Amino acid sequence: MARKGKHMLKQGALSAALALALAACGSSEQAPAPAMAPAGPRLVLAPADAGAWQDVSAEVTTVDQAQVLARIPGILTTLSVREGDMVAKGQVIGRIVDSQLGYQAGAYGAQAAAAQAQAAQAEAELARIKYLYQKGVYAKARLDQAQASADAARAQIRAAQAQQAAVGAVAGQGAVVAPASGRVLRADVPAGAPVAPGTVIAAITSGPTVLRLQLPESLADKVHPGSQVVASALAGTSTGRVIKVYPAVTAGQLAADVALPGLDNRLIGRRVAARIETGSRKAMLVPGSYVISRFGIDYVTLLAKDGSAAQVPVQLAPSAAPGMVELLSGVAAGDTLIGRTGP
Repeated sequence: MARKGKHMLKQGALSAALALALAACGSSEQAPAPAMAPAGPRLVLAPADAGAWQDVSAEVTTVDQAQVLARIPGILTTLSVREGDMVAKGQVIGRIVDSQLGYQAGAYGAQAAAAQAQAAQAEAELARIKYLYQKGVYAKARLDQAQASADAARAQIRAAQAQQAAVGAVAGQGAVVAPASGRVLRADVPAGAPVAPGTVIAAITSGPTVLRLQLPESLADKVHPGSQVVASALAGTSTGRVIKVYPAVTAGQLAADVALPGLDNRLIGRRVAARIETGSRKAMLVPGSYVISRFGIDYVTLLAKDGSAAQVPVQLAPSAAPGMVELLSGVAAGDTLIGRTGP
């Protein structure tokens, strides 16, 4: 037992000596110095005025759309245009024929011929009575009666001719004429179909091509002519201005027209994504060069109070200002960012 106790005392002394040696080594090491911030431009974050934007529905259209209407009843015998064709104002694009007009014109023509025959007979009778009146055979009353008969016959000729001309004028309204210059949007009625007065035969664009926005009525006081609009047109993203706000609300929607470069009138009715400026707000805007993207995550280099630098993840949003992005989270006003020195 005495041997075992001496052995345990030796092990304890050895452990204490090792602990003292390790403590001495640890005390000789110095604490690591903080990492120095890299070189580069500095930017102190401060709220700035930025435009408030809202996504809205937009459609490519024209200022007006003209409808080609049938003016008389009948059969659409010809229609020379199709969807997408360009037409000029006054161009005849089809014809409507009413077979009854031909019969009416023939009847009025026969009436005119009969009136002319009666007028010729009345003129001959008037000449004979006038001769006999001069010879003293007939009284003045008989001459006046013959004169009235001749005048009535001539009036019947003019009436029949006027009726015949009226039928011709109605038949002339069978020509289907383009009311404006533009592109044919619809031509749904096929040739050979019966039509009634007022039937829409075709629809034609009229006026310049615009982007028409459908806005919620809550934006009525925030949108005005001159408001900025960003839209994805056929040739990419384009920026335009509101040129007209319609003074009516339909089903809770307010319409506004936007002049946008690059619009193509070959696709009238095409829906595009658009955003409209509805005012201003405070936002953290920084140049895009201060943001680093790695593996789908965006970072900025933040300068600490002790002079060190750290990269912190942030959430970004696009900005209408050229070359600027908006920081939504990860930093606060008063923080100092360090930009990149190289590309």
